[in-house]
Amino acid sequence: MKYTHLFWDFNGTILSDMQAGMNSVNRMLHDRGLPIIPDIEAYREIFDFPIREYYRNLGFDFEKEPYEVLAPIWVELYLENSRSSGMIDGVDQVVKQIAQTEMSQIVFSASERNMLCRQLSDLGLIEYFDQVVGLDDIHAESKLHLARAWRKENPEAKILFVGDTVHDADTAEVLGADCLLFTGGHQSKTKLLSRGCKTIDSIWEILDHIK
Repeated sequence: MKYTHLFWDFNGTILSDMQAGMNSVNRMLHDRGLPIIPDIEAYREIFDFPIREYYRNLGFDFEKEPYEVLAPIWVELYLENSRSSGMIDGVDQVVKQIAQTEMSQIVFSASERNMLCRQLSDLGLIEYFDQVVGLDDIHAESKLHLARAWRKENPEAKILFVGDTVHDADTAEVLGADCLLFTGGHQSKTKLLSRGCKTIDSIWEILDHIK
């Protein structure tokens, strides 16, 4: 195997929660008299990290409502809306196939860790991951500091990082990892290609890449 570790982003890479994310922020926009995001295609062009800037670009006024007030409102709406979110096609089969190899699988996300663990348990996948790395809070600021800390503790690891955003590419770079960006997640293929990483249109393509 070319790699010792496979890192998975969660939202938009494992969980197909783009509609839930859009519905949640649209409810917040509507309640404040702001223009809503018209469809998933527009959402995937607008969504970005850092989340504060994404909110600001949507029109939220942090002078009226600080980000720290808005974030838990979104999380509450998201937890309700994401109950019907399923897995990205092929994820469960690919995760289970890789679990039969010597590669270690890790979920590496900017979501709050306890929420991640609950969602992975609900999907029936948590047993296949050796580690779940997430933030200590719900603010979804960045996972770059988590990447620096993990790499410092595991200098010999050979990592493939699979994500669906430009921020995942940035995280892979900090880790010194190869990167695959899935085009069916939270950001458009056009945005992903602008980063210069290899893109995949199907999660099944991971298996071809690691062999």
